[in-house]
Amino acid sequence: MHSQILSSGYSYHSQRFQTGYKESMRHYLFRLQTEGCCQALVNGTMTRIETGDLLLYQPGDVYDLRVEEHANKLGQTIVSSGDYYIMCKGEWLAAWWRKSKKPQKVRIAAYERLLTLWRQIVLEKRRIEDENPELSDYLLRALCLHIDRAIVETRTLHGSSFLASRMKSFIEEHAILPFKVEDVAAHVGLSVSRAVHLFKECFGKTMIQYALEIRLSTSIERMNYTDMTLEQIAETSGFGSYSYFHRVFRDKYGMTPKDFRFRQAKGLFSEEL
Repeated sequence: MHSQILSSGYSYHSQRFQTGYKESMRHYLFRLQTEGCCQALVNGTMTRIETGDLLLYQPGDVYDLRVEEHANKLGQTIVSSGDYYIMCKGEWLAAWWRKSKKPQKVRIAAYERLLTLWRQIVLEKRRIEDENPELSDYLLRALCLHIDRAIVETRTLHGSSFLASRMKSFIEEHAILPFKVEDVAAHVGLSVSRAVHLFKECFGKTMIQYALEIRLSTSIERMNYTDMTLEQIAETSGFGSYSYFHRVFRDKYGMTPKDFRFRQAKGLFSEEL
């Protein structure tokens, strides 16, 4: 079984737009809204589509898209809609679709995770003569499996926990980079105080505590599987300085990074931290 990407890319509309047809789809269409908003036919009804909304159409579904004027957060009337899309077909896709019920519209909390794969697919398709069909096939399959996971995760979210999940995803993607709580709050359009309270309420820990968990996990992985110095590990794992890394690691595990690396090399741990 295989899959085939027929077309993919990023589409942006700053003027009114309508597909102009209401014919049944002949192939599969995935569409992820990343900017602004629009209207699309979902289960027979024109529905508002906002950032984070994923549309999934199979052959036989009717698709209609309209981009019209809407008010932004400042109350200004604008026309703005941006999305990533993929048109595809194949036996593997048909089998994947049958495995579980696919909603025509689902709001993906951590949709940023999908974008990395989506952009790789777009770039590979743009190679034209040098495109590797096998690579495109596997990238598309990976995207589909990530979509399955995202749908399951989203179904467990309710109300404000959707924003908390987006903050969690942002921290996971930026943990080893310098970032501030203000950056996380701005990412989901909340005030710092509201973002801090919501994250702690949903996950039982602060944003910084969660970031430190990821940084510590990254540092242990690099101590185990690379020859990087402890200073390099501290810097590339997001701690900034070795002294800070040393203190956080010792407080968490009761030993210094140097002691950990020595004991791990000697096989003195019965199990990984």
